Amino acid sequence: MSPMTGFAVIELTTGIAGPMVGMLLSDFGADVIKVEPPGGDPLRGTAAFAGLNRGKSSLVLDADQPADARVLWERLLVADVCLIKDAGDLSAFGIDADELRQAAPRLVLAEMPPYGSEGETPWQGGHESNALLAAYSGLAWRQASFDGTPVEWVRPQFLYAQAIWATACTVAALTERERSGWGQHVEVTGLHGVMVMSSGQFATFTDAPDPITAVGVAGRHPTYSRFRASDGKWFVVGGLGPKFEPLLLNALGLIDILDDPRVGHLSKLLEPSNYGWVSERIRGVFATKPRAEWLDMLERLGIAGGAIESSDKWLDHPQIEANGLHVRVQDPTLGEVSMPGIPLVLHGSPGDIRGAAPALGEDRTSPRTPASGPGGIPMPAAVRPGPLSGFTVLDMGTFVAGPYTGSLLAELGADVIKVEPSRGDPFRQSGFTYNRGMRSLALDLKGHGGVEALHAVVRNADAVVSSNRPGTAAALGVDYASLSRVNPKIVLMTLSGYGEKGPLAGQPGVDMVLQGMSGMMTGQGGDSEPVCNTLASIDTASGAIGALGVALALLHRERTGEGQQGSFSLAATATALQFCELVRFEGKPPAVPGGQDFKGARPDDRFYAAADGWVRLQAIGAQSDLDAMAGTSPDASSDDIQEAIAARMKTMSAQAAVAWAQSHGFAAVVTRKISQAQRDEQLLESEFVHVRPAAAGRTMFAPGRFARFSRTSRRGPMSVAGVGESTVAILRDAGVAREQIEALLSSGVATQGDPAPQTLGYIYR
Repeated sequence: MSPMTGFAVIELTTGIAGPMVGMLLSDFGADVIKVEPPGGDPLRGTAAFAGLNRGKSSLVLDADQPADARVLWERLLVADVCLIKDAGDLSAFGIDADELRQAAPRLVLAEMPPYGSEGETPWQGGHESNALLAAYSGLAWRQASFDGTPVEWVRPQFLYAQAIWATACTVAALTERERSGWGQHVEVTGLHGVMVMSSGQFATFTDAPDPITAVGVAGRHPTYSRFRASDGKWFVVGGLGPKFEPLLLNALGLIDILDDPRVGHLSKLLEPSNYGWVSERIRGVFATKPRAEWLDMLERLGIAGGAIESSDKWLDHPQIEANGLHVRVQDPTLGEVSMPGIPLVLHGSPGDIRGAAPALGEDRTSPRTPASGPGGIPMPAAVRPGPLSGFTVLDMGTFVAGPYTGSLLAELGADVIKVEPSRGDPFRQSGFTYNRGMRSLALDLKGHGGVEALHAVVRNADAVVSSNRPGTAAALGVDYASLSRVNPKIVLMTLSGYGEKGPLAGQPGVDMVLQGMSGMMTGQGGDSEPVCNTLASIDTASGAIGALGVALALLHRERTGEGQQGSFSLAATATALQFCELVRFEGKPPAVPGGQDFKGARPDDRFYAAADGWVRLQAIGAQSDLDAMAGTSPDASSDDIQEAIAARMKTMSAQAAVAWAQSHGFAAVVTRKISQAQRDEQLLESEFVHVRPAAAGRTMFAPGRFARFSRTSRRGPMSVAGVGESTVAILRDAGVAREQIEALLSSGVATQGDPAPQTLGYIYR
């Protein structure tokens, strides 16, 4: 059975984030009932609705009818999960959230406010908005550009991240319920989605200025970017890390760069004074041959690379088809609809897409009887620091996505052990933030006794996260067959670039390359150059998907006692992060194209420059009076309206421009920089970021809490362990004899290290 088989979910949300949670729960077996008003969800008929509501039932309830409110109450009493945007979704039916939790103590109430806690938003209307969230959190001004001003993203990546992470948190709460018997209130806000997607950008020294973003759209890393070949075709190169950077420079005949007195060391390629001229030299070489020749060279070198294509080709890519990431369903009103598949694989309890989005009022579920539980007993206070407290996870990942999976599981309370060689993860400095919260076990798995020592730890573990290629894993004895012989109940979650099947299976893949191949770069660039996302969005969202996969597998094991193997991939994540944009059906309107330093597609939905900054404006339906605001006639063109608003905005302060827009019924926010968001008193109070000591007497901002749990919240900042800092303690707790530990240490197979300085490396994006 699927991990969520037998669970009942009531979904009261609309938009993107909430319905995507319901979709993922349905994909893994839950019976999801979407509650709709008599007129239906406002998004019915759109690509977002057709995709995000697949496999669900539809229950039409009128909040103004007492009988319908009673129906909802009765359904909630026997549900396992209730999905809401905020408490207003319940209060519309006269239901108090606290009373509901007392009446249904096993219920997991998953709340997804658009911005911060308790449904409060800094913009008028309080609706879900990726654009306003990006502007006010500082991320829109962090994207690299030509002119250094805020940029509008054409994909709602923060809403997708919020949804994936909220699903992981909800499943973690259900896993905890299997042990305690109690439900709880889970809150994953829009800001939590921002932090999951961009925790590296929020980790800065408190005395450091905001980075200059007028660096062009190729990004800051000379060997990890996109390039144009002599035939005019664009391609991506994933030359990242101490192994691949010199390898690429040597192949291009540019190894002399490292001897230049301005460089001298690989890390200095990323210094602002260097990456410009270094990138120029590399671009010059790549412009001398056609794309096919360069891609052949990269493949021979073992460096990740790929052709930049448009997103409309991605669903049909042989690799996507081979891994079941392109599915087709028959929609009751739209006909055949193509859409992305399930972004992770569980071999022992696979997911399944159980049909199209429902017709209005099509309830496919059967009535449920209440489950037995601790009814009538007062709900306890916090019982453990995180819903996954008590579970042990070994993380063998490197670079970003693998370690970040472990860090997110640590955020959920698991005891996560980072398994790494004695020299450490090669991306430790640049990927410092993505290694928080884990203990470190340093082992040479190729050395005598290394694998045996690891297996001793696996015997008492619950899950392993790995990014080893299949052949390498088997040779080292860390594949599923080997690990399950040691611990039959182990969960193994493996990360790859392209998935388990298909022509690219086993090939190296990295975030930047998948951005280009999947169409994310061309979608953002529009008719201009392909744009590199400053955020490692595929890497970080993959971490959240990996954490979701582990949580689902642990839930299944709690119910059945069975371990299993699962997998997730960067290619699957690149598909999930364009979910609504990739949904296809006859008559679907084209996706909004981006452009150079894109500011928005319409005069009522874009960035505007004010006298002292920038403002993000967004219409709120019929209440927004664009003609009155612009002072133009009803037949004025969009260009005339935009010019009129822009001229007026430039005469005002950003704060005054926001007030002016609000007076005409628009949502608007001042566009902030990350340093301003970090210093927001409300966000500091809510632990959005932590201020903590750093090395050399400095202080730094570090990511704060990523979610809130009413009974099992983890608190406080998480540190990065030194390489092998806990090696002896971990081996001792695993039952390895003292003499054996000493032999491993003396031979160099195991390393006991010191705590790591809490510091940050160069910005590489």
